[in-house]
Amino acid sequence: MSQQAQQPKQPPAASSSSASAAQPTLGELVTRISDNISALVHGEIDLAKAKGKRMATTMGVGGALLAVGGVVALYGVGFLLGTIVELIALALPLWAAKLIVAVVLLIVAAIAALLGVKRLQAAKADMPDPKGALQHDLNTVKSAATTGFEKGSQQ
Repeated sequence: MSQQAQQPKQPPAASSSSASAAQPTLGELVTRISDNISALVHGEIDLAKAKGKRMATTMGVGGALLAVGGVVALYGVGFLLGTIVELIALALPLWAAKLIVAVVLLIVAAIAALLGVKRLQAAKADMPDPKGALQHDLNTVKSAATTGFEKGSQQ
């Protein structure tokens, strides 16, 4: 290779026209700002995606562990109820012990169901009505505009 090819090219000597070219124009500045904002927004979106993916993975593992814990707890409750039946069976016949435990469980289930129904009805009564709220807002704006026009025409 020749020596010219190995040496980096030198920029042309600065003249008065290149000095003004060193100062960016307003349009170039606006373009740079726009590009920077766009890059920043894209970076934030990518960061949010990465955080969301990590959060979903962590939540998935947490949900699976919670499900395993729930299943094991159900088995534990079953064994506990069996123990209670056997304890009652020491004083009464086995069928009576099972009947007592079953009746108590059904009473607890009925109470929980009634409370759940009441909560659902209360939640349904408190359900938001976006269409009604928007209609109310629209009517308020219309009446305010009408009042403004009336006051403006009186002056």
